Amino acid sequence: MINWNGVFPALTTKFNENIEIDIALYKKNLTAQIAAGVNGVILGGTLGEASTLTESEKEILVKTTIEEVDGRIPVVLNIAEGSTREALRQASLAVQWGAQGLMMLPPMRYKPDHRECVTYFKTVADSTDLPVMIYNNPVDYKTEVTLEMFEEMIESKNIQAIKESTRDISNVTRLKNKFGDRLKILCGVDTLAMEELVMGADGWVAGLVCAFPRETVVIFKLVKQNRIEEALKIYRWFLPLLELDIHTKLVQYIKLAEVAEGIGSEYVREPRLPLIGKERDEIEKIIQDALSVRPALPKI
Repeated sequence: MINWNGVFPALTTKFNENIEIDIALYKKNLTAQIAAGVNGVILGGTLGEASTLTESEKEILVKTTIEEVDGRIPVVLNIAEGSTREALRQASLAVQWGAQGLMMLPPMRYKPDHRECVTYFKTVADSTDLPVMIYNNPVDYKTEVTLEMFEEMIESKNIQAIKESTRDISNVTRLKNKFGDRLKILCGVDTLAMEELVMGADGWVAGLVCAFPRETVVIFKLVKQNRIEEALKIYRWFLPLLELDIHTKLVQYIKLAEVAEGIGSEYVREPRLPLIGKERDEIEKIIQDALSVRPALPKI
């Protein structure tokens, strides 16, 4: 079982200058996340550059993470595949490697209709005992998982949570009205996180947390303690940084922020390339401007 409440970082994959996984640096970042009080971690998402990782590298990341967290928080593996057969295989591997949960995108590259989408998710969920969070991001991945789809999918008991990335804040209320607590809702868009938490979202699948774990966790806890003004002050400071999460180059941008905090590297795998020139200067300025006025965090 996973308690789908709180902050779940979508972790980046750290590389060295040879573009090999930097395990020591990865562990350093993971230690910072745990120290800040995150409630779980997600591997193999967009930020993790999963499409460029080999199967053996994914296995190393999962097993390394499980060893490091030592049962303190759950480790969730993302599945983003183009075929049901491969998604089933990835779910089986997640069990073998010791992951405690799955996050699933709709089929990649093919836009399924209602029946195909529901069948895809239920087939994979019913093949495993692992709890599943459905990643609903029609803006980036073109398939919307509708309320009607979720109504059919809740027959699968281990479909338990939604990464809500429709960009429609009112969808939190629709989901709560329809399903109550049967499906936990985790905001998947950094720039809407506080708004969705105020509207009743249970958690936050976060991106900038990779560089700023303490601020992310504090905002979440303050909102849940109804300390809205205190949370808002930090969130307003955070917003220019959070906007780095909603860009095509979010991986490069967030990795630069990790470098500024001393808990990451900027190395990425092609076809991504490191930032250069004016674009790099602009992103570094956003980060440094924020760091120059970083607020003190209240006790929580």
